[in-house]
Amino acid sequence: MESGKAIQALMGLAVVLVLSAGNCGVEAQAQPQVPCFFILGDSLLDNGNNNGLAASLAKANYRPYGIDFSAGPTGRFSNGKTAGDVISQLLGFSNYIPPYATTRGNALLKGVNYASAAAGIREETGRQLGGRITFSRQVQNYQSTVSQLVSILGGNSTAADYLSKCIFVVGMGSNDYLNNYYMPQFYTSSQQYSPEQWADILIQQYVQQLRIMYNNGARKVALIGLGQIGCSPSELARNSSDDSTCVQKVNDACQIFNNKLKPVVDDFNKNYANAKFTYINTYNIFQDLLTKPSSFGFRVINSGCCGVGRNNGQITCLPLQNPCPNRKEYLFWDAFHPTEAANTVVGQRSYMAQSSADAYPSDIRRLATL
Repeated sequence: MESGKAIQALMGLAVVLVLSAGNCGVEAQAQPQVPCFFILGDSLLDNGNNNGLAASLAKANYRPYGIDFSAGPTGRFSNGKTAGDVISQLLGFSNYIPPYATTRGNALLKGVNYASAAAGIREETGRQLGGRITFSRQVQNYQSTVSQLVSILGGNSTAADYLSKCIFVVGMGSNDYLNNYYMPQFYTSSQQYSPEQWADILIQQYVQQLRIMYNNGARKVALIGLGQIGCSPSELARNSSDDSTCVQKVNDACQIFNNKLKPVVDDFNKNYANAKFTYINTYNIFQDLLTKPSSFGFRVINSGCCGVGRNNGQITCLPLQNPCPNRKEYLFWDAFHPTEAANTVVGQRSYMAQSSADAYPSDIRRLATL
């Protein structure tokens, strides 16, 4: 028992040392473990793609967002790094993966981030927030990137070989619940479909887009499962009886989706040549953060560090609002999004699983070597 804890502690220390090296301006290692890293997702991974969307209310390019980030408010929905940033450091990239909105030409060779706040698997998801880049549009942007890489690298086969070595992280679905299914004032989906039916619809459309990615060279793909949305300050503010008890029906719906997403990995790995897909169990990682917060340095798990109203969860951070000073002690930064401290844990355990439940069949570190 004690030896197991010692091994786990040493693994955690190794990750911390790698991150510390990256924070000091020293490359995590001489060369990245993979030639490029592509990210698709929503506000949990967005690093600036929504900044230029004139009609969008889903933006974070103002203070206090980015208060602890070296470049300030870049459009990341956190006080600092996203989980994608942490993974990129651990993969050995000396710079964070840039947003697609501002990246072209040879810069694409290292990979880009297509994620967009308010985006969903469904086209209508998030429409009440205005402009966003839906999952299907993100995949189209990836296809455009592939066309450019074919030109840069000198042919289809060269580009295909290059892309087969790259890591792809896809984190979609949260908004299809937060900004669709559980928002009956704007959407009728919860009246039309049971949680089981809704998950089936989402997975079917998810797989369609993943097939397009596969047909355009994506081979090493990590699918990020849904976290415990029912424990977010927003859901606690709206539906918790005591400001701290998670909303179980929402978490149950997330698990229905996750339980259908995991077999998608098996299907691709079995039926698609050279596919190396994996599932990252964010729900399980958050279970540890919520049930053993002090083990990770967290003191407040039911309220945003920055926000307005009950649990700081009724409105996200307002421009120039003063956030909490002890941000490393908060699990959530605002109504929906984790702090850098929480993103660091998620990123670390996505890259290097600390329990067998964290990733299936392999973590991202192992995926990079396949």
